[in-house]
Amino acid sequence: MAAIAPVAPPQKSTTVRSASVPRLLRTAFTVGGWLCPAATVRRASRLFGTPMASSHSRALTAEADDAQLGHVDSEGHALATYVWGDPATCRPAITSHGWSSFGLRCRPWVAPLRAAGYAVVAFDHPGHGRNDGGRAILPSFAAALAAVARRHGAPAVVLAHSMGAAAVTLALRDGLHTGRVVLIAPAADLRAAGGRFGRMIGLAPALVARMFEGFEREIGVEVDSFAVHHHVPSFAIPALVVHDLEDEDVPWEEGERYARHWPQARLLSTTGLGHHRIAGDAAVIEAALRFLHGEAVGERVVSSPNLPFGIG
Repeated sequence: MAAIAPVAPPQKSTTVRSASVPRLLRTAFTVGGWLCPAATVRRASRLFGTPMASSHSRALTAEADDAQLGHVDSEGHALATYVWGDPATCRPAITSHGWSSFGLRCRPWVAPLRAAGYAVVAFDHPGHGRNDGGRAILPSFAAALAAVARRHGAPAVVLAHSMGAAAVTLALRDGLHTGRVVLIAPAADLRAAGGRFGRMIGLAPALVARMFEGFEREIGVEVDSFAVHHHVPSFAIPALVVHDLEDEDVPWEEGERYARHWPQARLLSTTGLGHHRIAGDAAVIEAALRFLHGEAVGERVVSSPNLPFGIG
């Protein structure tokens, strides 16, 4: 079991994990950026907004156990839902999975939450899990969460991972009501995520910027407006942010940013779990349940106008 660590800023690193990206793909984007920049940006945009196929294959083979299966409509798409217990008679706990994941990844949380008196509601975000394939964007994640809450009732708690956590903050900004929030390895800045994506596939920064210009034309708002420090300072509910110091997908500093700008948030740092294992770790689940029971878990992070984007 990984250690629950006191907050200690990790050493800054510019390393980007690219070993899993085929060399030919990186070469194609690098050379394509020189020779055919417009077409390369369009291709990168499709790739950035399309979940990995494993989201579907893993969801189809995952056991739903005794979940009640259903669907909810969001923006004209039917999204698969998984419900344990009765949200009409038990406090609803809604889970929101991350990018290229699926709703049934929440299964390690189900038994502890049910034992604590919650009904658990999970779902597959647009383009993910057992839903039809296709592109997905952060606002569609937030809209899906809001649709699930409308169907099953305002959640007593929301538990979310990675991009699913970023969607929670947008949904709260737009009127979602809940009592407590647990955010695990939350992504804080879509533009920063695009920069990591660009470095991973060998796309030049100028072309990443053009990719985001296309997104902004598509959704009608500036991408920078999604950055969490713009809206979480107004939130008046308790939040627990859990982030691993060795996360190589979403840097720990992004979780720290949530905790520092969210007035009632606390930060719990772990070591040795990385970005994915943290979402189902037994010690993390136990700590989250203590937080849901009202205990002070993690540490307060004091904001400073001179340190807007992280420690170090």
